[in-house]
Order: sequence, then structure tokens, then C-alpha cells
Amino acid sequence: MLMKVPAKVRYLALLVCVQLMVIVLLYREGSRQSVAYLLGILWRGGTSPVAFHPNASRVGDVYLNLSLITRPFASEDQLPYCPQISPYLGGPIRVSFPKELTLEEVKRRNPYLMAGGKYKPPNCESTHSTAVIIPHRNREQHLKHLLYYLHPFLQRQQLNYGIYIIHQAGNNTFNRAKLLNVGFKEAMKEADWNCLFCHDVDLIPEDDRNLYTCETNPKHSSIAMDKFGYKLPYRTYFGGVSALTPDQYMKINGFPNNYWGWGGEDDDIASRIYLNGMMIVRPAVQFGRYKMIKHSHDKGNEENPKRFNLLAKTRQSWKEDGMNSLEYLVLSKDHLPLYTNITVDIGSEKGLWHAT
Repeated sequence: MLMKVPAKVRYLALLVCVQLMVIVLLYREGSRQSVAYLLGILWRGGTSPVAFHPNASRVGDVYLNLSLITRPFASEDQLPYCPQISPYLGGPIRVSFPKELTLEEVKRRNPYLMAGGKYKPPNCESTHSTAVIIPHRNREQHLKHLLYYLHPFLQRQQLNYGIYIIHQAGNNTFNRAKLLNVGFKEAMKEADWNCLFCHDVDLIPEDDRNLYTCETNPKHSSIAMDKFGYKLPYRTYFGGVSALTPDQYMKINGFPNNYWGWGGEDDDIASRIYLNGMMIVRPAVQFGRYKMIKHSHDKGNEENPKRFNLLAKTRQSWKEDGMNSLEYLVLSKDHLPLYTNITVDIGSEKGLWHAT
């Protein structure tokens, strides 16, 4: 004798079948983004914006969700605005540094990049426009690994973005803050960016929920580096990765130009922020995690012995030392496939000189 199935159970089974059929039809019609978003929510039993992927062994792979990004048939002026929370976010990212990585591999894995390392989401219109500025000299290995992670990291956030490498020419002492000033000025010539991210070349973000967008106050993003045991070393620390809007940047007169060598400039910048009535905001500590590529101090970037004396004078010097006193020569500008490279002569402590 057959057991009678309760009506409630039959109804639930029918409902599940209908839902599965709708999902299959949507997927076949090309709505992969929406389906992946829905499955991600169902899979985790909550409202997480993390997209689902059947290959669980790739969880943490920064390239995992990029295959869901497709170019629609609609023209660019008909695209919808991107959602407030990107459906491509995946949360924590596994970071490693394989020696065999090449720039060609990075280029191959980022097919939607435009010349100069610029990107716009192909399937929606983003309201966020971020320029990432990276001071650089003799760090090609570090740059390769940063680009490998940073491009998909930003694409998963559905940002308009561009990456600018500001390369200091010559062998004079390195000046990180002055290179960032140069990067700000040169990037703003190319586009009306609404956010500027100042990014050390040796820091890799470990969670894509650490959004590369600006806030109403300057933002310090690298709150938890493995170098410091994933803790903030001190309350006013502003080094590593930070973000300001163009208005915030100009309000503090940019960054100081007179810190030659390692150390001090990030504390000077923090002082400028507080002196101008602003505060430093940060992401949640579990989101603002970064892994540092291990290295020794570079030749030409030794500790700055004058940094403490300079810091003691920030209150008096910030109005005269910054964007309004910036001098440099652009030696070349190249829009390469993965980034815009700007090689500059910023001189030395003795003043600007022309590199030969």
C-alpha cells in the first residue's frame, strides 16, 4: 500500500522544482551575474554579496568571479548603474608570490583592460572613479605581483579605475611623498578621478571587501598588515595604503616634498589631516588586511635622519611645502597594457636637476 504524501510536502517539492527551472532558464538567457548572486546568498544562508562558484577548491582565488563578468549587447549609454554592493565580491583572498609569474600572464587574465591599465565595468556604469598611484623604483618583481592581484581585486568591486606607476629616475635618494604628489597632478590631467589611492608597491590586499573608494574623511586602508601582526602599529599611522578625494588632497596642500629617504612622511600627512579639521577613517580590521612582500631597505631609500626634525615643524611648514611648491620634470609617459608608467626627475634635496 502506497504511503500518502502530505499536501504540504508536495507543495514544497513543486516550489523547489519551479525555482530550479527558473534559475536554469535565466542562466541559459545569459543572466549569469544575477543567478550567481542568488546562489551565493542561498549557499551561505544569508545576505552575503559573495558569489557562488561550484569549484570550492578555488575559494580565495582573486580571479574566481571574473568569469561571471560579460559584455552585454546594450550600448554603453544604456547600461544600468552598478549595484551598491558588487555581486562579484568574494571576501578573503589567498596571496602567494610564485617566481614564474609574468606580466604576459597578468595581461592574459585581465581581458577587459584598456591602454594605460584603465578599466570600466563592461556591464554597468560605476559611480566610483579611482586612480591608484604607486611610487616606484627598482621594484619590478614586487610590481608584477601587485598588478596580478590588484587588477582583479578592483574589477570585482566594479570600479572605474586606472593604475599609475610613478617611477623616480636617477640614483638620488628616494622620495615617496613627492612621487605621490606628481602622481596626483599627472593623473588628474588625464581624467576627473573622484578618489586617489596612494599605494605602496609591496602591499597586497587580502580581502576585496576593503573597498577602494573614498569617504567623507581621508581613509587609511592598510589597517592590518602581516608585518605588524595584523594590528595597527599606532593610532595615527597613515602609511602603506591610503585614500583621499581630490578636494581633501588639496585641502592639506598635498603631501610634503622634503622627506628624502625612508620614514616620516606618512606621519606628516596624518598631522596635515588633523590640522585641517579632518579625521582618519579605516575599514574593519578583518577587511583591511595586507600581506607585505618581504625585502630589505633599498639602496637610496635609507632611513631619513631628518624626519623627526621635519615632523616637529609640520604645523608651520604644511602651507608652504606641498602641491604649491612641487617641481619636477616628466621624462616619459607610456600607456602600457597593465598601467600608465610616468618616469620623472624630482631632483634631490639640493633642488631639481635634469637627469641624463
